[in-house]
Amino acid sequence: MINKPMIGVAAAVVVIAGGTWYYLHNRHAEVPNVSVQPPPAAASDEAAIEHPVPAASQTAASGPLPALADSDAPLIDALVKIAGASAVKDYLLPDSVIRHFVVTIDNLPRQKVAVQKRPLAPVSGSFVADGDELHATLDAQNYARYQPLVAMAGKLDTQQLTAVYLRFYPLFQQAYQDLGYPNGYFNDRLVQVIDNLLATPQPTGPIVLVRPNVMYTFADPALESRSAGQKLLMRMGPDNSATIKAKLKELRAAITAASPKH
Repeated sequence: MINKPMIGVAAAVVVIAGGTWYYLHNRHAEVPNVSVQPPPAAASDEAAIEHPVPAASQTAASGPLPALADSDAPLIDALVKIAGASAVKDYLLPDSVIRHFVVTIDNLPRQKVAVQKRPLAPVSGSFVADGDELHATLDAQNYARYQPLVAMAGKLDTQQLTAVYLRFYPLFQQAYQDLGYPNGYFNDRLVQVIDNLLATPQPTGPIVLVRPNVMYTFADPALESRSAGQKLLMRMGPDNSATIKAKLKELRAAITAASPKH
């Protein structure tokens, strides 16, 4: 969206997360801050882990990990070596990167995403709809807004990004438990989210919109009931969506490599 789970999901999944800030949004509208509360965590233990990260994730680090509160600078340094300083500067918001990434991943399969917690900057440009509040369709001009980020995601080195994810994985796990899942396992949640995104349908023909309030929504209730991540994938356009899905399949294979089931 690693073996890319950081910028890979932060450039594949978070192409989605960053774009969700503009979810069917009119250019003149204000986006409300949405505070998404996670549900109570289900009882779990080590035996319930479905997709353990490779054991090497605990030994690959060169030196001790920083504390979660101090992890932004070393993580950004690691990502700059992989994606380049320009890409990191242009797309990554530099504060609380791991916590915001974890919150966004956890929220993508839900109806709402806490946009104030996004790890990436929103895509540039304004949302464009053809028509009015009662009869509108999604303008294909919107697809171009996502192309630079999608193209960048496709060029990332899978093996290097995997190493970054595995090195920092204990901090992702800590942030996930702090979110309200004391017995949860973040890598399992990440796989669940990727599966949800891969199940996104691709509408055929124009995407019809309505605008009952401030923001446009899908006119088709079956599409509007989809998760926030799926709705963004649908409105990114078929080519961008296909690229992201292909990358997500790579990510899933990488982060489930240690699972006995795979």
